[in-house]
Parts: sequence; C-alpha cells; structure tokens
Amino acid sequence: MPEAAPSSAKVFTVTELTASVRRALESSIGQVCVEGEVSNYRMQSSGHQYFTLKDARSQVSCVWFAGRAGGNRAVALAEGMAVQIRGAIAVYESRGQYQINVQSVTAGGAGILQAKFEALKQRLLAEGLFERDRKRPIPSHPLTVALVTSPTGAAVQDMLHVMTRRAPWVRILVYPARVQGDGAGAEVAAGIEFLNRESGISLPVVDVIIAGRGGGSIEDLWAFNEEVLARAIFLSGIPVVSAVGHETDFTIADFVADQRAPTPSAAAEMVTPDGEDIRRHIRLQGERIDALLRGLVRRWTQRVELLEKSALFREPRNRLSQAAQRLDNESDALQRAVQGRLGKWAQRVDSLSASVRSYRPDQVIAMKRQEIGEMAGRLERTTEEGVRNARQSLARIGELLVLLSPEATLQRGYSITLTPQGVAVRAVADVAAGTRLVTRFRDGSLESVVEQVYPAGCEETPVRQDPNVP
Repeated sequence: MPEAAPSSAKVFTVTELTASVRRALESSIGQVCVEGEVSNYRMQSSGHQYFTLKDARSQVSCVWFAGRAGGNRAVALAEGMAVQIRGAIAVYESRGQYQINVQSVTAGGAGILQAKFEALKQRLLAEGLFERDRKRPIPSHPLTVALVTSPTGAAVQDMLHVMTRRAPWVRILVYPARVQGDGAGAEVAAGIEFLNRESGISLPVVDVIIAGRGGGSIEDLWAFNEEVLARAIFLSGIPVVSAVGHETDFTIADFVADQRAPTPSAAAEMVTPDGEDIRRHIRLQGERIDALLRGLVRRWTQRVELLEKSALFREPRNRLSQAAQRLDNESDALQRAVQGRLGKWAQRVDSLSASVRSYRPDQVIAMKRQEIGEMAGRLERTTEEGVRNARQSLARIGELLVLLSPEATLQRGYSITLTPQGVAVRAVADVAAGTRLVTRFRDGSLESVVEQVYPAGCEETPVRQDPNVP
C-alpha cells in the first residue's frame, strides 16, 4: 500500500500547481537560445506561428506571436528547416505544458529531411522518372480500383465513402500497408508490386491504383518520399494516382505518379465517374433514340399511305383484277361448251343405239363403243388443250400488263409526267402555262412549271430571252 501524505502537506489545485511550475521555470531558466529542426509548422490567420523544434531525441513546442517586438519576421519558416531561435521559457497553463515564446529566429540552412527530399528529387528528375510523356491516362470508367493505404486511417474511409456514393458498381480492393514510420515506404511499394503481379491472376483485373494517406508533418509523410516507392510507381504497369496529405503537401510520389490528387477524397472522385451523370446521359440518349425511331416510323407510314393512294399504282392493280375476272368468265364458258358437246354426243349415241338394234347389235355396239371411246379421248384432249391455251393466253396478258405498267416503263429509261394530284399527263391539251408538274424517273422525281405550250404541228422552237438583255 502507498504511504499516506502527511496531514501538514499543502494541497494544490491544478491551476495553483501549474502556476508554481511556470514561476519556477521562468525565474530559474528565463531567456534561452535553442537550435533544432522545424516540424508540425502551421500559420494561423491571426499571423501567429506555431511549430515544434526537435532534434534526434527530443522536441519542444514553440509559438512566435505576430508583432513581437524585436522579432526578425524576414525569416520564412518551413517544414524541416534547421533554425536557431531565441526566446523565453513559458508555461501554457490551459494544457499544463511548457513552451518557448519565440522572440527571434535565425535560419540555419535547409533541414535534414528537406535536403534529402531535394537531393532525391533532383536525382530522379535526371533519370527521367518525372517525364510527362511516360505518364498513362487514368481510365474514365474503371471496373476495379485498388487502394494501397492504412486500413484503419480516416483516408481509406473517406475514399470508400466517395467511391461507393459515386459509382457503387466499382469493385474496390484494399491492400493494407503502413503509411508512417520506418519501412512504411517499402510496404506501400510492395503493395503496388503485388497488385501488378496478381492483376488478372489471383485478383480481378485492376484498372487503377490509389496510393496515399491523410495529412501530417513532413515526418509523417516521409514514407512517400522514399526512393523504393518512387521506383515501384515508375515500374507499375497499372496507372497510379498519388493522394498524400493536403493540397499544399508535395511528395516524391506525387512527381512520379501518373496523376496527383490533392487529397484522398479528391483521388476517389478523380477515378470514379458520377453515377448520376451516367444515368442522366443514358436517359437522354434513350429519349433521343425513341424520338428518332418514332419520327422514322411516322415518315415511312406517310410514304406508304401516299403510294397506296397514287393513281400510278392503282391502275396496274385494276387491270390485273379485270384480267382475273375475264379468266373466270372464259373458264365458265369453256365448261358450258364442253357440257353442251357431251350432251350432243350422248343424244347421237342414243339415236345410233336405236338404229343398231334393228341390225346386228353386238358388232354395231362394239364398233360404236370404240368410236365413242376415241371421240371421248379427243374431246378430253381438246378440252385440256383449250384450258391450257386459255391459261397461256392469260399469262401472256399478265406479262404484257406488267410490261406496259408505269414502273416497267420507268425502268426502260422513260419518264412519266403527273399533275400534283397524281393524274398522268397524256396530251399537251391537258396542261396550261403555269401548271406545276411532277416527272417520275426510275431513280427519283423532279418538279417543273410549264412556261408555254406548243400544240402539235408547231415547228418553231421556243427561245427564252435573257430579261437583262434589251
């Protein structure tokens, strides 16, 4: 059991304790001069600057208030910059933490991380890893998108939310990888290599890869500045979109990737089409196709109706009908003639039979039966030949009718002139000057207006004079 505090010990409130610590620090340490590397830098709209000053083992919070007397505001702080600051030790009582209230800053040159970033950037630039010509376009309608990121970070949730909202049919694969700390860059690079190796084999065909994470300090984002990741992106056969931090954050991965997105959410919007826009486009196209088809059906229906009403096509149909009627009449007449002849032969047979009975009936009957058989055969052949000749005559009439039809005339190179009402013009007397005519050819028609009519026997050829020539 812990030993109980003496009853005479003073009991502090948190505020009193913090105030005592502040007085002790400020009185015992006071002004200090410290050097280190700037990290977690941020500028407030008020002009105050907040950052962490750190070295390899420790860090301390710093604040540089706007308008601080004697402050050298010509120094522009940046992430990773090595600086030497002069200020006073203070305690931020609301949080109970000590900090340095900066009075002046002296730049100490580029920070270690910034120097490493610039060196790697220049080397990869010289090797051609940043060339625009080698960058591949991002598919506008991908079916499978792979995310290489931390499975527990806010960035992956943001990307999943955006993509499922915009394009719920897109298949999303998540390759879990650390995005911060030692070895994180190699894990992201391994994810990109795995997706390239297994795409279309153990995995669906991957159309695009998004590699990224949310915002943070330069240290937090350093995995995306590692050379191993830059080369994995460069060698990827699948287009890669980098989505690291915020819009102001730039990494080596951004320069090598086929496309840079300012944030993970922006990357999700970049690689997925808007489903609502697609549905609206399909609906509009369907309406256009429906309207076009309805118009086409309406025009063809009107054309068929006009052709059915045209006198040019009514006349052949009437002639065929009349020919069919004549064939029926001829067939009836032939049948009556055959029956009449058979009746007459029957009467003659009866007459001969009566006279034969007074002679030798057996011989006469046998002879007459032979004659009757021969006559019946001739009569049957005559009847068949008459029907056959009638059918052949009807066929010739039909062929002649087709040959003399307007369409056949057009096909032989002639033309047919009609009035706008569809009546054929058969003589000069059928028209007058000013009459509008339609001339049909085998491949189309043209319209004309009669300027002057010349009756038969008039040998003078009309000459149109130019109205502009006196």
